[in-house]
Amino acid sequence: MEITAVIVTLIVGAIAGWLAGVIVEGAGFGLLVNMLLGIAGAFLAAVLFPRLGLGLTLGGGIIGAIVTSALGAIVLLLIVNLVQRLVA
Repeated sequence: MEITAVIVTLIVGAIAGWLAGVIVEGAGFGLLVNMLLGIAGAFLAAVLFPRLGLGLTLGGGIIGAIVTSALGAIVLLLIVNLVQRLVA
């Protein structure tokens, strides 16, 4: 990834993390952690989803990137929430 793509992924990931925290009520971990999970979800979506054939074509652009990243963040939030429940 180029540096510009990394910066955009960080910004989109932060927005996606916030959005994922709003969508997955009760599974969120606060704004900061949700944003960090969103950033991780954005990288997950950018790297893993196309390899799995799950690339979304929502017209491309920033909206498609936010939706794809939010899906990655939602998946991570659900996984972290599940692991947290199993450990506790």
